[in-house]
Amino acid sequence: MNFLWPQFLWLLAAMPLLVLLYVWLLRRKKKLALRYASLSIVREAMGVRQSVRRHIPPFLFLLAMVAMLIAAARPMAVVVLPSNQQTIILAMDVSGSMRAADVQPNRLVAAQEAAKAFLKELPRHVKVGIVAFAGSANVAQLPTTNREELVQAIDSFQLQRATATGNAIVVSLATLFPDAGIDISNFGPQANNRTRGVPIEQAGKPPPKEFTPVAPGSYTSAAIIMLTDGQRTTGVDPLDAAKVAAEHGVRVYTVGIGTVDGETIGFEGWSMRVRLDEETLKAIANKTQAEYYYAGTAADLTKVYNTLSSRLTVEKKETEISALFALGAAVLALLSAGLSLLWFNRIL
Repeated sequence: MNFLWPQFLWLLAAMPLLVLLYVWLLRRKKKLALRYASLSIVREAMGVRQSVRRHIPPFLFLLAMVAMLIAAARPMAVVVLPSNQQTIILAMDVSGSMRAADVQPNRLVAAQEAAKAFLKELPRHVKVGIVAFAGSANVAQLPTTNREELVQAIDSFQLQRATATGNAIVVSLATLFPDAGIDISNFGPQANNRTRGVPIEQAGKPPPKEFTPVAPGSYTSAAIIMLTDGQRTTGVDPLDAAKVAAEHGVRVYTVGIGTVDGETIGFEGWSMRVRLDEETLKAIANKTQAEYYYAGTAADLTKVYNTLSSRLTVEKKETEISALFALGAAVLALLSAGLSLLWFNRIL
């Protein structure tokens, strides 16, 4: 526990003085009582039970004062709180392989239904954005708290050729950090001719703010959830994209949909065997300090999303807890006064 105003803690040194003052007052009262009554009468009036009771209200009041002084020092502690600035990007695969029916009715429909169920579980304050990807990746819906717009974006998916899982991560990061200069052109051979996010024609201009990598998984206000069969056929290497996500502290949770054995599908005159690439999806999650989930059925997908919602809607944060100590002090003070009135018909 840390304190914003630790100088107030020095006042706690006065507490032993109050205890000494209380003991002195008790002895003084005892001497006065002996002047006007015999010793036997006093001992009879002050039984063991009564003697203990008389010290409880002052003791509670002393604890109340200690709690008030600690509250005045403004204590800070790391507590688990709902995140009020959270943004989740759902990166959803709309490539032709998602028409495979190894998940009923097919992979895409199962993913859509699970995504909509996930949205219902999230608190309304959590912003959600949607990135749809196949041969390229595009923002289907900018981060918003409007669940109806998100559902419309999910229902409007159209299957396309190819799968660029790496592009999906890059576009998701660019959506989370619009001013960071994250762009597809920063990856691959052409990246050597550019600074991070700065076109070559801007090379003579003042450089952008230097980017300093952070610890993987340290950015707790946002996360990416990528749902795909993981079979990349084009675009940015997903592990290179995952490295950039890790440098920005963003976790990329991967959800594998389909079966490892896969299925042969036909699409616009061609056919292919589509299998779940678990190895790549696990590597992406591991690199970003996230987790990989396997979802072989629509029911599994819903369970996965429910698990993610519980993981992604809280965060550990250093927060001032002065109010808790102030509340404790008030309760102790009221309890002290109440017991004193009940037992002795006076307050302390």
